[in-house]
Amino acid sequence: MASDGARKQFWKRSSSKVPGSIQHVYGAQHPPFDPLLHGTLLKAAPKAPATPVKAKRVSTFQEFESNTSDAWDAGEDDDGLLAMAAESLNTDVVMETAHRVLRNHSQRQERRKPQDAPGPEQEPKPSAEPPSVPSGDLRLVKSVSEGRTSCPAESASDAVPLQRSQSLPHSVTVAVGGTSDPSALSSSALSEREASRLDKFKQLLAGPNTDLEELRKLSWSGIPKPVRPMTWKLLSGYLPANVDRRPATLQRKQKEYFAFIEHYYDSRNDDVHQDTYRQIHIDIPRMSPEALILQPKVTEIFERILFIWAIRHPASGYVQGINDLVTPFFVVFMCEHIEEEDVDAADVSRVPADVLRNVEADTYWCMSKLLDGIQDNYTFAQPGIQMKVKMLEELVSRIDEQVHRHLDQHEVRYLQFAFRWMNNLLMREVPLHCTIRLWDTYQSEPDGFSHFHLYVCAAFLVRWRKEILEERDFQELLLFLQNLPTAHWGNEDISLLLAEAYRLKFAFADAPNHYKK
Repeated sequence: MASDGARKQFWKRSSSKVPGSIQHVYGAQHPPFDPLLHGTLLKAAPKAPATPVKAKRVSTFQEFESNTSDAWDAGEDDDGLLAMAAESLNTDVVMETAHRVLRNHSQRQERRKPQDAPGPEQEPKPSAEPPSVPSGDLRLVKSVSEGRTSCPAESASDAVPLQRSQSLPHSVTVAVGGTSDPSALSSSALSEREASRLDKFKQLLAGPNTDLEELRKLSWSGIPKPVRPMTWKLLSGYLPANVDRRPATLQRKQKEYFAFIEHYYDSRNDDVHQDTYRQIHIDIPRMSPEALILQPKVTEIFERILFIWAIRHPASGYVQGINDLVTPFFVVFMCEHIEEEDVDAADVSRVPADVLRNVEADTYWCMSKLLDGIQDNYTFAQPGIQMKVKMLEELVSRIDEQVHRHLDQHEVRYLQFAFRWMNNLLMREVPLHCTIRLWDTYQSEPDGFSHFHLYVCAAFLVRWRKEILEERDFQELLLFLQNLPTAHWGNEDISLLLAEAYRLKFAFADAPNHYKK
């Protein structure tokens, strides 16, 4: 072959058309040379001798003839040409050639089948009609023959070009085989990932001293249902990290709780406490899920938990909204002792009495730990909620000024819809299973219920940006914000919400001037 310099000089010297044989040219409208289709070309014109010859001046036509010879020179430039061709091929041409290669290979396999039967470990032979590939995918289809390491029936002239065809860039090849359904692959991968995460939790919890920091990292993206009760008890600070101390701690705390009941619960009808008990008695039937809460045993348990907490925390006493915070703990701890997948429909009367006593005590202590961090939300005038709603307003004005201005123009005040978000920790806005998933992350975050919840509320409001901007009336806006369409939300929606909240926290939490006007 002539050198690259000679080619460039030739095209510089002459721009007129020179007659020559019409051949496939790399990088034009034809695919790279395929040995299965053009194998005869190699035999028709043998390779030029490699003996060095003294360079002599050739005419322009001779030079052109040499460059466009019918013989395909298997020189060292082939790999570069193949790579160039792979980058610039038309998609339709690529797919047509790939299908032709597969059909050709299939026919050759059929002819070779009596001699060489495939073993059980070999890949299945592709059908005559290869699987369809999306037309927008600019990738070549790798022939199954590339997977074979040796082919005794192949001639030497075929082996060399086959080896060169493997030198195509890896990024433009895709294996041909039994492609599984993408949804089946994703579900199997998901189940494997969940099983792997569950094993990590079990190993961490089974150790003599649980690493709480590592447990928080694992729990941030959700806690598997089988280990959620124990994980919540550890993350809330109810149980110690040391495994040996846990049984004694459980026994002591449960005994302490029922001592409170013996000492205080009979005073619920006294003049001093009857208003508190009456309000609790009124609020519990309003809770959800109704199928669970309205069971007599559950109602009694919730009344005892809320009344004892109110008596032992006189600074705040009982405030509407606290009753909702009992439900997630009770449901999670009940999951250990019932067979039903949906706890909402479980019949609590079939659960042994001693198990219910233990669940009741665990629920009380974990709820108490939660409320210790947000008690200013429920003291007189609820200053904690007032402050958080104001911070939410300032934060939204920074992250989405258009939404903030739209609410202000229609005289919608943040307290009118966000007060409940803070008071009930979004429990009235999303389904119960979403609340439980949300609390997985809250318990793994430092000050999750008191601090991170602010950013979750901001992300939650901006999540409905399009719908908010479409409303042009005060009444319609307020009705929408108080009845958001989240009935069909799942864990994926909560995960996206938490990811956005974390992004906002990362941007604003350590830079308070960013959300100050």
